[in-house]
Amino acid sequence: MHVQDSHWSTTSAIASGGGAMGQTMGGAMGATGNGRGEGPRTTPLRVDAQRNLEHVLRAAREVFGELGYGAPMEDVARRARVGVGTVYRRFPSKDVLVRRIAEEETSRLTEQARAALGQEDEPWSALSRFLRTSVASGAGRLLPPQVLRVGVAEERGDGAGFDEARVPQQRTQPGSGELRLVADENSGSDDAGAAALLDVVGQLVDRAREAGELRADVSVADVLLVIATAAPSLPDAAQQAAASARLLDILLEGLRSRPS
Repeated sequence: MHVQDSHWSTTSAIASGGGAMGQTMGGAMGATGNGRGEGPRTTPLRVDAQRNLEHVLRAAREVFGELGYGAPMEDVARRARVGVGTVYRRFPSKDVLVRRIAEEETSRLTEQARAALGQEDEPWSALSRFLRTSVASGAGRLLPPQVLRVGVAEERGDGAGFDEARVPQQRTQPGSGELRLVADENSGSDDAGAAALLDVVGQLVDRAREAGELRADVSVADVLLVIATAAPSLPDAAQQAAASARLLDILLEGLRSRPS
């Protein structure tokens, strides 16, 4: 995410009146503005810029949550009540904005998983709490694209079973033909956040499986697919919440192991 990092550094400098241009304008306005040498009144501009950024991020989360990451930037600008040029000044491309929202969602999901892991003694309670919290927050509609890249596991050419090297957090049963996660080769530094999420969800899965409460063939990919599946987009918020809760109850029953 070098492009995003450099962009945010530039944006920060502009917002704070930094750089040669900021110093030149500041000097001129300080000398001629109010006669007291107090410099330009840049605080309102900084406040406005921060407010616009918050509006854009909130709007992007809502729009992408409703329409998916394929929604156009114009929809984000309209929801934020700013010009599309304002959005592009802060995010030079749609990909940068998508990655920003996805990174925030990855971090939020990781914290939710860690909270469940650390605060719930019972393995099944920890896993189900994570799923319920994630679904209720609408995470399924904002899961990072590289985390949801799912393919069917393929056997290795040497006959040694499934290739576990690509995603070490993915625990699979040889011969199961289950879905598995595929890393995004172009995601760059985003992989670190995705890896942290996969690792902590993997711990939740392992604990529940070892306790005999989770089906042996359930993987990390399956758990993330449950989050995505149990978050339908409906026009009515109350209907959406009820549908998500109902669907998640059904999916949770499908995840639980059954006595032989």
